[in-house]
Amino acid sequence: MKHILFFCSILFIASCNNVVKQGVNKEYKSTPDSIIDPGNTNLIKELRTSEVKSSEYTRKIITSGVVKAIPNNYAEIASPFSGRITRSFVSLGQKVEIGSPVFEISSPVFHETGKIYYQSKQEMQLAEKNLKRQQDLFSNGVGTQKDLDEAEVTYELTKRDFENSIASLKVYNVDPDELVIGQPLIVRSPIRGEIVENNIVIGQYLKEDATPVAIVAELSKVWVIGQLKEKDIIAVHEGNDVGIRMTGMPDIPVSGKVFHIGEILDESTRSVQVYILCNNTERILKPGMFVTSVFSETVPDAIFVPANAIYQMEEGAFVFVSLGDNKYSKRKVELDGGDSNRVIIKAGIRPGEEIVTEGGSLLLDLKN
Repeated sequence: MKHILFFCSILFIASCNNVVKQGVNKEYKSTPDSIIDPGNTNLIKELRTSEVKSSEYTRKIITSGVVKAIPNNYAEIASPFSGRITRSFVSLGQKVEIGSPVFEISSPVFHETGKIYYQSKQEMQLAEKNLKRQQDLFSNGVGTQKDLDEAEVTYELTKRDFENSIASLKVYNVDPDELVIGQPLIVRSPIRGEIVENNIVIGQYLKEDATPVAIVAELSKVWVIGQLKEKDIIAVHEGNDVGIRMTGMPDIPVSGKVFHIGEILDESTRSVQVYILCNNTERILKPGMFVTSVFSETVPDAIFVPANAIYQMEEGAFVFVSLGDNKYSKRKVELDGGDSNRVIIKAGIRPGEEIVTEGGSLLLDLKN
């Protein structure tokens, strides 16, 4: 008898649950695109909505970078020939101009270069005299066309050799008109700047492939080279202002402008190099220093929604839009960043629409 009563009680509870479920199914109706609440339930009391609005928003992109000297403002000074240093004209920190002497080196190779210059000059002068002589003879009818042609060819060849010897000297900032056979070579600075490294030793013998003995750099302007992620490339443009933060001196503000954005994407990091030009008249930024670059992009009409209004499923992110008359639409949206409390909507909803900001999980459960 007890077994029969227990079994009957189980059937009674199950039937009651079934009645409740049937009541819920009658109470809430859903379609593939929307959910309808007829208003005779407590569900609507749990929902909170707010109007979608737009406002100006400044988005920040932060990346690390390294300070580099601008290549055109940086020169490593080495000897073009093997030889022995006989004199130094500079000291560490000294300002130099283009063509300023840096050091002097006695070089047999340079002496030979000077001889070649004078020899080619003399040969050209002789060829020029011979050409004029043949031209005079030919014009007076006592010369031959063959001799004239040979004189012209010889002159052109010797002239070319002479021009090549001049070019060889000018590469080393040597004025051919001031060249004296046997004089040491004066190595000069190719740029205006400051001696930032000086390893010149009087009497030191240098080989042709020796490392630079001095470095000249103009550091009143420097580059900060950073890595810009693929997703952020569209938000950064040449000429944009950039804030620079130094690890060791975070309270000192430094600013720069985007000079160039690389054209080739690094497949391993999915980023491109971005070059930021910075004024550095105070010499605060040192080449090799690690810094943080802060890019800013102002979006004039950004659409913000509370983060808890966004739902994510396999098909993507969506919100519930209030259509009026207790009707709510599940709307797919595209996200465009944000912060911990708000999310920027790139597409999917418009200002003026009402969205569910609280209680949306109840609609989500009902849909499922």
